Amino acid sequence: MSKLYLLPISVFLLFNFTFIGTYIAAVLQGHVVPTVPYISDAATYSPESCVFGQFINIGCVLLGITIYVRYRQIQELSYRHSDVRQALGRCSSVGFWIGIGSCLGISIVGNFQETNVRIAHYVGAFLSFGLGTVYFWIQSYISYYIQPYMGTMQKANLRMALSVVCTIFFMIVAVTGVISHILFRGTDPRKWYPSDGGWEYHVASSISEWIVATAFCFYVLTFTDEFRTMQFDHPPLILLEIDSSRSYEPVISDTPVAVIS
Repeated sequence: MSKLYLLPISVFLLFNFTFIGTYIAAVLQGHVVPTVPYISDAATYSPESCVFGQFINIGCVLLGITIYVRYRQIQELSYRHSDVRQALGRCSSVGFWIGIGSCLGISIVGNFQETNVRIAHYVGAFLSFGLGTVYFWIQSYISYYIQPYMGTMQKANLRMALSVVCTIFFMIVAVTGVISHILFRGTDPRKWYPSDGGWEYHVASSISEWIVATAFCFYVLTFTDEFRTMQFDHPPLILLEIDSSRSYEPVISDTPVAVIS
C-alpha cells in the first residue's frame, strides 16, 4: 500500500458526504424541518437511514484502518528513537484501543436509530464523541513528542486546537441536549418547532453536534501528510501443515503424457 495518504482523505470525504447527503435527503423527504436537526435525526427514517448506515459502516472500517496505520507509525518511531519511546511509553497503544472504541460507537449510532433503540443509540453517541475526543487529545500529546522526526509544530498546535473545540462543543451537546428534551412539549423531536419548547437549547445542541462531527473529520485529515512518509507491504502468509501424515495426489500429474498421432 503505497498511497496510505488516501486513507484519511477517504474518511474525510465519505463522512462529510454521508452527513450532508443524509440531511438533504431527509429535508426533501419531509422527515425533518429544514433548520439544524441532529445528524442522527436526519438518518432516522428510510430510505436515508439505510444509506446512512451503509456508508457509516464503510467509513468506520476505513477509520479503523487509519487508526491502526497511525499506531504502527508511532510504534516504528519508538523503535527507532529511544527518546520517543521513553516519552510516550504505552500512550500510543492506549490511544489505539480508544480510537477503535470510537469507531465502534460510530457504527452503533449508524445502525441503531434513536427512534428504534434509544439506549443503544445514546451509548454509541457517547462512545463515538467521548472516546473520539480522548483519542484526539492523546494524538495531540503524541504529536508534540515526535518532533522533529515527524510532523510539524504547526500541525501539533492545530490538533491541539481541534481537541479543545471537540471537548467544548461535546460538553455543550450533552448539557443543552438534556435540557432541550426536558423542556420539549411537542410530538415529534425530528420536527422540532420553536413553539414546542426548549427550541434555543435544541438549536445550540444540534449546531454543536455538527461542529464536533466536522472537527472530527478535519482532525483525521491532518494525518494526510504524515502518511505520505511511509509504505505498507502485504502481510506475510504462512501455510500450516495440519496433518503431515496425510498424502496428497497432485491435481495435475507431472508425468508427461504420450501423444498418439
